[in-house]
Amino acid sequence: MKAIITVVGKDKAGIVSGVSTKLAELGLNIDDINQTILDEFFTMMMVVSSEEPKDFTLLRKDLEAIGDGLKVKINIQSAAIFDAMHNL
Repeated sequence: MKAIITVVGKDKAGIVSGVSTKLAELGLNIDDINQTILDEFFTMMMVVSSEEPKDFTLLRKDLEAIGDGLKVKINIQSAAIFDAMHNL
């Protein structure tokens, strides 16, 4: 399973730590990561993967919960969606 995760919100300490800790708890590996500060907003995009299939509904719920705690918006999408778009 491979997915794309985006994180956006007001910049503050602990965002990367909170998100990466949750990903490890969920059994997801960070394959690639890019982050930057745009004006006062933190933005991060990650490619994550797992050897085992994952339920995206449950992942989305867990990530939204950690995002609420960190006061950021976290979104997860299957990488298969992007692969399919480029194969049309």
